[in-house]
Amino acid sequence: MVPPFPAPPTEGRSTRLWLALGAGALAVLLCCGGGIAALVGLVVTTPGAVNEQAHAAVRKYLGALQQGDYGAAYDQLCARARRVETREHFVERHRNEPRVTAYQLGNVDINRTPIEVPAQVSYDTGSRTTINYVLEQDSRTATLEVCGVDR
Repeated sequence: MVPPFPAPPTEGRSTRLWLALGAGALAVLLCCGGGIAALVGLVVTTPGAVNEQAHAAVRKYLGALQQGDYGAAYDQLCARARRVETREHFVERHRNEPRVTAYQLGNVDINRTPIEVPAQVSYDTGSRTTINYVLEQDSRTATLEVCGVDR
């Protein structure tokens, strides 16, 4: 007796199966590998970004003090520091202190809380001191602001 239809081909079936499994494994590897690469990238770039933002905040503050623009320096303070000292008192206090002539910022230790930026500050009297500027993040804008000093 002759079958009414020809038998399906058997050659190449296992090859197609292995190609499909290999393609699926490659897709999973790319997805997981991409996620791992993104995580590693995040871990590597975060300290640099925090350091950059912290330096920018302290640069604005010290730059304003250096220029004698004490009102602008006051605006760089966090809300807690502005509640403790009025603008008028801040301006008057800084007018009576030696003026900042130069500064050099150090690296931030991102493992410390709160964030502190060390700075070598030079004054018009010829004196020089190291000051750690304490920073806090503004809850509304997410920017870092100077919130005090640790001498």
